[in-house]
Amino acid sequence: MNIHFIQHEIFEAPGAYLEWAKQSNHAITFSKVYKNQPLPETADNIDLLIVMGGPQSPDTTKEDCPYFDAQAEKVLIQKAVSAGKAVVGACLGSQLIGEAMGAAYEHSPEKEIGVFPIQLTETGLKDKKINHFGSSILVGHWHNDMPGLTSKSQVLATSAGCPRQIVAYSNRVYGFQCHMELTPELVELLIAE
Repeated sequence: MNIHFIQHEIFEAPGAYLEWAKQSNHAITFSKVYKNQPLPETADNIDLLIVMGGPQSPDTTKEDCPYFDAQAEKVLIQKAVSAGKAVVGACLGSQLIGEAMGAAYEHSPEKEIGVFPIQLTETGLKDKKINHFGSSILVGHWHNDMPGLTSKSQVLATSAGCPRQIVAYSNRVYGFQCHMELTPELVELLIAE
């Protein structure tokens, strides 16, 4: 499997996602946009697109952050979705997926920073891709916002401070507002930032 990561900041690295990809011997490529690395022009050589988080929001402009192009990322997400590829987003990535699917991101009712539980919804408990988490799991959080919902999306997990922690946009497209990728090394980078 060919996995392509979009990474917005050095401290918002793929962590456990990257470890899993390496252990599974998948082909791995990156667009480290904070290093001005380009996005792929097509999704042809991608089986799984993983869009990481960052301090930006989907409406951050190039004037605000010269290396971040939300519109270009949304176009790549749309290409991947149209081609039937799997797409996963973490935090900012989940918001960009929602936007690419036609649903504007929104502010979360509560700002969440730290480790808090998420609860799988009834629909989430039936989803074979995530129901192994159990009804509740402790995960990392660092956000003010949350992904938008389309008419077909399903909320699979919530938290006390955010009603959209995991959203399924289709069978192959998932947004994780929470941070499932955190490793001790990644937490150290976030704390330092």
